[in-house]
Amino acid sequence: MTRSLRRDLYAAGAATVLVTVAVLVGRHIQFTHHTLFVNWPPVLGSWGPHLGPGTPAALVVAIAAVAYGPTLAARLPWRVLLPTAWGTATAWIFSLALIDGWDRGIARRLTTRHEYLQVIDRFHDIPAALGTFTDHILLDSPDNWPAHIAGHPPAATLTFVLLDRIGLRGGGWAGVWCIAVGATACVAVLVAVRALAGEALARRAAPVLVLAPAAVWMGTSADAYFAAVAAWAVALLALAVTRRSTMGVPPLERSREWGRAGASGLLFGLTCYLSYGLTLVALIAAAVLLLGRRGVRERPALLVPLLAGLAVVPTAFTLAGFDWWEAYRLLVTRYYQGAGGTRPYGYWVWANLACTVFITGLATAAGLRRTGAVLLRHRTGSRADLRLALLVSAALLALLVADLSGMSKAETERIWLPFAVWLLPACALLPRPRAWLTAQALLALLLNHLLLTGW
Repeated sequence: MTRSLRRDLYAAGAATVLVTVAVLVGRHIQFTHHTLFVNWPPVLGSWGPHLGPGTPAALVVAIAAVAYGPTLAARLPWRVLLPTAWGTATAWIFSLALIDGWDRGIARRLTTRHEYLQVIDRFHDIPAALGTFTDHILLDSPDNWPAHIAGHPPAATLTFVLLDRIGLRGGGWAGVWCIAVGATACVAVLVAVRALAGEALARRAAPVLVLAPAAVWMGTSADAYFAAVAAWAVALLALAVTRRSTMGVPPLERSREWGRAGASGLLFGLTCYLSYGLTLVALIAAAVLLLGRRGVRERPALLVPLLAGLAVVPTAFTLAGFDWWEAYRLLVTRYYQGAGGTRPYGYWVWANLACTVFITGLATAAGLRRTGAVLLRHRTGSRADLRLALLVSAALLALLVADLSGMSKAETERIWLPFAVWLLPACALLPRPRAWLTAQALLALLLNHLLLTGW
């Protein structure tokens, strides 16, 4: 066994210890003080070993991805690899969700009393609902919004309102939307990694992105949809800034670059109106601009469509009467009126990281160890590895800022999905991909078969 592999196993072992301590300490706090508000800390869920109709499909997808994933990722043409990755990720998420059955696993997830579909009827007049949205955030306000509606800007709820308006009504369609769109996040990350760090590393990352344990919570949490929107914002920005020169570039291609920059800005704006905490995706965007700084210097005009696109969604919601800053201020008050005011910061500030292990897996713990090593030897290591390490580090920084803020106490197994998908490419730095893929798949299968997750 090489020294590097031994250190990888130490990192995975440390992550295992972190999870074990979080479970044991969390159970003690919950059953003695009842202040965590989760039944199986640090995860929101309950112990309940079970099988379901999705079990055979999940096993087939896992075995096939482990056996053939690395080979196909290395050999398939890039244009074929991307839809294959999306299709496999979708199958993985669907099969895991169906372990709990269609009703509990998909159709009822977004219809519970805290979820978005509870308030569809209150948006029959969308402009009026947006104009009075902040009047219903606080718990003591009249007709206060359920937790998830109050806890997010209205673009999140409005998505499901619009699905209802076009005839895709009910929890089943909402769940399918979150799974199908959420699964594209892995494609967006692959596109960004290829643009910023090269195709070889993107191909190595593909199987891990597809088979991520995060799939347990991507089917079906609206945060999967949020993760995809944020990921495509970053990916389009990466595509826009990584062309090295405009000499000899046809006007059509230049217009495409402007289009990508504008679309990236539009999606960044939408991201901020889907979840307040996703403003931290700006740290990942900053890393993209740093890595693509040569392209930005050569074509500073790209900032024009980027900023113009960024202004669209905030302008539209502001004109409709929704004040983002006022809503966030009220949300902070609402947060401490509820469980957030009781949950102990001293536990969750580190137990949240154990939740991150659940959604990213032991392979990512080892990959982050390799990421740190790449940064330490940046003067002598591979340039592509260094660029990937910087991208992953920006995502880790965003996650840590969210953690320290105290506004993410618990439930981060779903809340942090938009950050977690950017940690997974660190696994491209690992050797022996099938062994690590097996560990990832086993973790996801165990979680979904042993726990009745809350999302």
